[in-house]
Amino acid sequence: MRRLLCTAAAATAAALALTACGTTQPATDDKAEGTSDQPITLTDASGEKVKLDGPAKKVVGTEWNVVEDLVSLGVDPVGVADVKGYKTWNTAAPLKNSPKDIGTRGEPSTDTIAALNPDLIVATSDLPPAAVKQLRKVAPVLELRPADASAPLDRMTGNLDLIAKATGTTERAEKLKKDFDAKLAEGRKALKDDGLDGTEYAFADGYVTGNQVSIRPYTSGSLIGAVNEELGLKNAWKVKGDKSYGLGATDVEGLTKLGDVEFAYIGSDGDKNSNPFAGVLTKDKVWTSLPFVKKDNVHRLPDGIWMFGGTTSMSEYVDSVVKALTK
Repeated sequence: MRRLLCTAAAATAAALALTACGTTQPATDDKAEGTSDQPITLTDASGEKVKLDGPAKKVVGTEWNVVEDLVSLGVDPVGVADVKGYKTWNTAAPLKNSPKDIGTRGEPSTDTIAALNPDLIVATSDLPPAAVKQLRKVAPVLELRPADASAPLDRMTGNLDLIAKATGTTERAEKLKKDFDAKLAEGRKALKDDGLDGTEYAFADGYVTGNQVSIRPYTSGSLIGAVNEELGLKNAWKVKGDKSYGLGATDVEGLTKLGDVEFAYIGSDGDKNSNPFAGVLTKDKVWTSLPFVKKDNVHRLPDGIWMFGGTTSMSEYVDSVVKALTK
């Protein structure tokens, strides 16, 4: 299931916007990266010192964004929260092994994790402090702030760097960042060459609970919103996003404020309630009267691009946007 349904983060209106705890500054390392026989000391987002005997090999990830980073760095996690959900929502960085399912992202099982005897647990501040405290009794915990609406891309790459330092994969992290920068430049050029620079663009996701449709705008403070702006697109949303994920909240009537835009979304065939735009809304008079719906400027982007992921997911997102918008 998606981010809003599976974390312990506090919800705002309609349970759509998310919050996260932790520091606002990127975590730093206190020592230069060591070789495999040298200890590593890091400072995580909570300010805790994380001491490792060497690069972590047996790693558990309690959130899908950190799991994506691990996989992208060539580290196969031994434990993953909600494995089925990860496989549904994140196909950009598919699992190459068969990790133990440690429970939900909001409530990972401490006993299950302890049985894995990990070198490191990578968690996020979406978990309650009490849960993180329990995990620290099992193994060293690298707690990351998963998102920051004031600097979404910096937060994404900063978390990647810290995980890389903990796992001895910094060279791979540098390549991932370099490739992502190249992908952004490539996408920006493709859109500009097609006359799409400055295009009004609105990205959202939505879900159905009972008979109620909720829509979640991705503002400029969201990770996807930041990527869109790097591509030269103009974010059409006027709603305010939360301070961590940059997510807003609206309903179908709220879409009437968008005007004539390019509208894009990601759903999942593996989650039947995640795609109201091609489902219940097709019979809704407000939806069918919207200018971008009438002009067929609604784009469903491919399943499996995790909207809160890392450089791998965001690179696939760039490709999908360029393909959807260009002629």
